Amino acid sequence: MIQFFKHSGIYTLEASQELNIPLSEAWNYFSSPENLSNITPPKMGFHITSKVDKKAYQGQIVTYKVSPIPFVKTNWVTEITAVKEHQFFIDEQRFGPYSMWHHEHFFESLPNGKTLMKDKISYKIPFGFLGGIAQSLFIKKQLQTIFEYREKVLDTIFK
Repeated sequence: MIQFFKHSGIYTLEASQELNIPLSEAWNYFSSPENLSNITPPKMGFHITSKVDKKAYQGQIVTYKVSPIPFVKTNWVTEITAVKEHQFFIDEQRFGPYSMWHHEHFFESLPNGKTLMKDKISYKIPFGFLGGIAQSLFIKKQLQTIFEYREKVLDTIFK
C-alpha cells in the first residue's frame, strides 16, 4: 500500500509491505546498502559510487549516481542518521535532487513468521511553485512506480 500526503510544503510517502521472511532475514537484506540497486528500477540508472562493505550504521555516508529523469544523471549523497537493529534505520539526503529527503525504514516481526516493512519518506522539492507542478506531473508518479517495482521484486525474491 502506497499513500501520499502534503503538509506545510512537504510531501510524505508512506508504504508498507508484508515480506515472506523472518525479521532477521529482512533486516540483513535491507540494512545492506548494496541491495538498493536490486530493488530500484533499472531505468533509474541507480549505481552506488561509495564503498559499502558494512551494514547500515549511524553516520554512514552512501553516494550514488541516479537518473531521476531520462538522460539526466545526478549525484545523490545520503547519511544513515539513526539505526536501531532489527527495528528501524533512517537515511537523509545530504546532497541531491530534493531540497529535503528523510526516509524512515521500519521492520516488525509478525506472528506468522513474516515481517512487516514500513517506509515513510518526507521530502521537499526545490523550485517552489514549479516544484509543485513537477510533483503533480511526474515526481509522485515516479516514486509510486519505484515502490511498486520494489514490491514486485521483493515478492519474487522472498517467495
